[in-house]
Amino acid sequence: MNHSGASEAIQNDRRDTHPSFEPRVAAASLSGQSDANWAKGALPHVGAAFLGGIALDEPTREAARELVERDRDEFLPADPFDWIDEQLASLAGEPLLPAVNVRAATPDPVARAAEICADYGAVLEVNAHCRQPELCASGTGETLLRDPDRLVTYVEAASAAGATVSVKVRAELDGVDLPHVARRADAAGAGVLHVDAMDTESIVANVVNETDAFVIANNEVRDEASVREYLEYGADAVSVGRPSTEPAVLERVRTATEQWFDAEHVAP
Repeated sequence: MNHSGASEAIQNDRRDTHPSFEPRVAAASLSGQSDANWAKGALPHVGAAFLGGIALDEPTREAARELVERDRDEFLPADPFDWIDEQLASLAGEPLLPAVNVRAATPDPVARAAEICADYGAVLEVNAHCRQPELCASGTGETLLRDPDRLVTYVEAASAAGATVSVKVRAELDGVDLPHVARRADAAGAGVLHVDAMDTESIVANVVNETDAFVIANNEVRDEASVREYLEYGADAVSVGRPSTEPAVLERVRTATEQWFDAEHVAP
């Protein structure tokens, strides 16, 4: 999305579906780790934090249980919707834009989670990213990239529930034209596209050029060089994954992001 406007607080860029935050650094969700306390720990270096991912229905919760059995961290609260409400309530008043990354086998649970997010002014992020076989078999994660028609139903359901919608996607999936999928998601109401570029950083430019969404670039964001590369490709923001618990990395990324926008005379 083209950079325009100025603000010192969370605001909307051009329409309600396009959120903006400052600094333009997000903490990306880490399975079993990204809760409200994790988000607070990333302050003041991030302007947004994506909680989760959280499995919403029985197929995805069963997949999460299978992942736990092979030593992967997962959130498995008694009620995932209560968990979302509790985490967002804990972040009320914090100087960041909260978001929740969700997994579901059908759109209905996504819509229910989106209603909660809307109540808190939080972003609902559809997980079209995870590649674990258990999650893909349940109908969530990157399998949605192979079925854009179904992904569109998730985005439409979340948008109709009143939430700003993000879609987390990944590059380098055989047979998937990611810019095309991104364009479909954008047209369905996704105001944010959160792009894990893998080893194809230039895919960010393709997504930027094909959509009007607010694009967050992810993967190996660690320092000035990685920040500059993604922002030069047109990303509106960057996100930090595994090092989101490392203040030194977050500070480097925040400084580089702010310096880039200052140098380009584009206010974050």
